[in-house]
Amino acid sequence: MLRAVTSIVLISGFLMGSQVGAQELSEDRVKELVAEALRENPELVLEALQALEQRQAEAEAKAALSALSAERSTLERDSNAPILGNPDGDVTVVEFFDYNCPYCKQAAPEIDALLEADKSVRLVLREWPILSEGSAFAARAALASRVQGKYAEFHEALMTMRGRLEAETILRIAGETGLDVEKLQVDMKSPEVEEHIATSMRLAEALGFNGTPAFVIGDQLIPGFIERDQLTEAVAAARSRE
Repeated sequence: MLRAVTSIVLISGFLMGSQVGAQELSEDRVKELVAEALRENPELVLEALQALEQRQAEAEAKAALSALSAERSTLERDSNAPILGNPDGDVTVVEFFDYNCPYCKQAAPEIDALLEADKSVRLVLREWPILSEGSAFAARAALASRVQGKYAEFHEALMTMRGRLEAETILRIAGETGLDVEKLQVDMKSPEVEEHIATSMRLAEALGFNGTPAFVIGDQLIPGFIERDQLTEAVAAARSRE
């Protein structure tokens, strides 16, 4: 409590040109100064806190853009990441997603529509299972399905499945998709699967993403659900900078 109150005094004192040394004051005196500052200039404290929040947001945005520049090769050209759309496309869309995320499933047809309309888009999929154990199982199974050449079909089946995905359901869908389920479960333990997920976790943290879905399109970092029109605009903006 004293630390929070002291911080307000320091902010208020700074704004009013005060030379008060909060460390030399008793807790009661600090409270008196805070009350006085709030009575006389309540808007100053609010403005100071808003300015602090703005500076923090600007610093985070700058750090995210710096990370984007540093990690662009991994984001767009990671050989251990699934690619849909045109592998040789001139614009890359990177999606971070979780199979148990309802907004990811809502975004799936929007992305499909983009790929259907624009044959020059590469879609890089970053499996980012953050919602549940079922999410992690689904991500590992999907990544492992690449060994059998069934990623696109399995990915679509998982995305269109209604309800929460757990291990039993995921394996059933795998069988219905034509996958050898026993082999799939072995391949789920491969280093490549673990490396992809670990890289997704690292990239998402560096870019400041805190939920799914999240997209990287050109120089734009787009958190949350996005409709086809917004996707199209972001792709056009990225293409214009090529």
